Amino acid sequence: MDSPHGAAVKAEDFGLKGPRGWAFRGVGIDAAPGSLIAVEGPSGSGRTCLLLALTGRMKPTRGHAEVGGHRLPKRMTAVRRITALGPVSGVNELDQALTVAEQLREGALLQRHYGAPVRAMFRPRAERRAAAEARIASALEAAGLDLATLPKGERTSVRDLERLEAVRLSVAIALLGSPGLLALDDLDLKLSDTERAEAWDLLRSVAARGITVLAVCSEAPSDAVVLRTSPEEPDAGDDSGNDGEDDSGSAPKNDSKNDSANDDTKGADDALAEAGRA
Repeated sequence: MDSPHGAAVKAEDFGLKGPRGWAFRGVGIDAAPGSLIAVEGPSGSGRTCLLLALTGRMKPTRGHAEVGGHRLPKRMTAVRRITALGPVSGVNELDQALTVAEQLREGALLQRHYGAPVRAMFRPRAERRAAAEARIASALEAAGLDLATLPKGERTSVRDLERLEAVRLSVAIALLGSPGLLALDDLDLKLSDTERAEAWDLLRSVAARGITVLAVCSEAPSDAVVLRTSPEEPDAGDDSGNDGEDDSGSAPKNDSKNDSANDDTKGADDALAEAGRA
């Protein structure tokens, strides 16, 4: 696995509005390369949409951001090239029908086709296979996943993995492309307190390698750069049908808002549905 250079993440008044309201808005951040960034908030508050927008997979409708020096929304393709996703429901999930080895080989194959230099495609087959195996071994080490500890080793079905093992596998696959930024959704979902601590230790180790890490969670650790998303009551003068301008002038820099307390998840749901078509 190549030594990556982490991507700095900057945003100012960053927002995304769907057909039925804001998924998130008023987001601001200035995080250095190799930072551990946590997107904290309750489910349905636009956390996943913010993650996808900052990785170039959803187009924002307000403000701007820069990831690795690439400005959003103008350079979404460039941002996608330097970022990698862990599992995101409905967007980028592990294939439950595959074995761990098959999932890793598929990840390496996709990386070879879409992320490797063109000249790498013309190397002898044995050389390509050896390079892929070395890349997989390095990624597994970085993710802290020892295939020998799995019930059936590399032949273990993905569906039989424990939640933390699945997180480690997803991280390993994401690292195959040597990204500048690694993004994970619902990091602490269905994890015990001990497993949650292990997951954050994993992400700290990835960040220590120079890769910027962006993780959605319900509760952020104290050492992370925190972005908070939370559905709030509408402002008195707010119009849910406006053109994206915030008339309140009082949004905290690192918070995001929804226009309606009763429909606080609809904007995020609509925007996330659009991401599946991107």
